[in-house]
Amino acid sequence: MKRRGLLAAACVVLWTARAVAVEAGFQEVQVANPGDQPMTVGIWYPTEEPAREQRLGTLVQSVAPGAPVAGEHLPLIVVSHGTGGWYGSHIDTALALARAGFVVAAPTHPGDNYQDQSRAAQIRRRPPQLQRVTDYMLSEWPDHARIDPQRVGALGFSAGGFTVLADIGGAPDFTRIKPHCEAHPDYFECTLIKRVGMAPPPAAADATAPTSIRDPRIKAAVIAAPALGYTFSGEGLDPVTIPIQLWSAEFDHILPAPDYADAVRANLPRSPEFHLVAKADHFDFLTPCTAELAKVAPDICQSIAGFDRAEFHQRFDAEVVRFFRETLQ
Repeated sequence: MKRRGLLAAACVVLWTARAVAVEAGFQEVQVANPGDQPMTVGIWYPTEEPAREQRLGTLVQSVAPGAPVAGEHLPLIVVSHGTGGWYGSHIDTALALARAGFVVAAPTHPGDNYQDQSRAAQIRRRPPQLQRVTDYMLSEWPDHARIDPQRVGALGFSAGGFTVLADIGGAPDFTRIKPHCEAHPDYFECTLIKRVGMAPPPAAADATAPTSIRDPRIKAAVIAAPALGYTFSGEGLDPVTIPIQLWSAEFDHILPAPDYADAVRANLPRSPEFHLVAKADHFDFLTPCTAELAKVAPDICQSIAGFDRAEFHQRFDAEVVRFFRETLQ
């Protein structure tokens, strides 16, 4: 009876904490990025302040800009967008996480965003950038003391999925790109490399060298439609042992099966929580488009007939929140 009473009290405390901090605060900051231009980072977090609508480019979010952070020992999720994206590419998921008690930090990757794609093929630059965001959030963000450094997760989409895989210990074999592109010259990364060129590997003697060492701070990861999935062999993914939630779109015309998400799923040493989204295409993992965004970027806003992106994102966001709650306890 005593144990049951303690459990009931704990449930009341947890429910009360969640009931109070139901809104999302928001900040945009500039983070120093040694050897490169500063990164613009969007930060969402739980707050008790009332929210209002705020325009963010062609999107609208309901947030409390600059409001005080609510809570202590908060988990942190760092987010890496896809090629040509920006920190707002997954705004609905960031909001869902913040309202569930997470701090979320998403950078706009320099040289690979919707305004500047001059270094979009230099994917090796991305993992250190995401690590730098984690550094900032855990030691330099004014409210860093509210974050629990033992509860850090990462979410990545497309090129961001590659970024997260590299940061959690995956070692890509870049020598696999050439034969892949010879066999599939019209695939996205192959046309991208033709257009802007690909940087040489970090060391001429080791073409498979990963862009950075594993970041042991990341304890769980959500990865959707990972780019260059075929570059990760079983040996290259052997160090990846943290829990992973892996997502794939049934009709992904940018990164089609079986060379991307399927390859990662097959080679992970620990079976991921896998979701195949029926009738979905690649860009359906992006936040649902506003009418304004659909006018300026129709390619990323079109879905296959019969697929409801907004409805899917309600499920996607709920599954992401659940996964991180379970794995970052």
